[in-house]
Amino acid sequence: MDSKKYIGMDVHKESISIAVRNGAGKIVMECVIETKASMILEFINGLRGDLQVTFEEGTWAAWLYDLLKPHVTKLVVCDPRKNASMREGNQSDKIDARRLAELLRLNHLSPVYHGEHGLRSLKELVRSYLTITKDLVRVMTRVKAIYRSWGIACTGNAGLCAAASCRVAREDQRTGSAPPGGVLLPTAGCIKSIAPRGAAGSARRE
Repeated sequence: MDSKKYIGMDVHKESISIAVRNGAGKIVMECVIETKASMILEFINGLRGDLQVTFEEGTWAAWLYDLLKPHVTKLVVCDPRKNASMREGNQSDKIDARRLAELLRLNHLSPVYHGEHGLRSLKELVRSYLTITKDLVRVMTRVKAIYRSWGIACTGNAGLCAAASCRVAREDQRTGSAPPGGVLLPTAGCIKSIAPRGAAGSARRE
């Protein structure tokens, strides 16, 4: 007797619609569960046989892949753009799960590669670096705008702006006058440590 089970999952933020087909293509189980690790593993561990699972690439795909990989025989994260039959006829979460299970059984899915943790971690680090770099550029732009509002010429990186602010601060202290913003700039520190040297330049290059 064929013990294979083909499991299609239509994954959403709050819930997952699941359809299970046997080797003959007959629906043997359907359910909707919460998108929680404990609920998903409880469902998978309650099944017997050769378990093959598929779901579409999306926000939850990487997390779900890592969660299910040790518990199933085969796991396919498929490309939704290449599942033309998924867009035909009536559509619902239940129907989509059924179609995914059938496409898996017929081996008609286009898989999306999900590698080891190291590659995924590298991608996350790169994404974080790019986000921080963009944030740094925005902060430097705001700092320069403040300098200019005080009448301080500011071009290049923040270190040059800090040097300019020191010169203006010393002049303010000597004359007792304030910049256009009405605030006397303190000479102590002169905002020298506002950013590491070359940080803004590095951000612009990225």
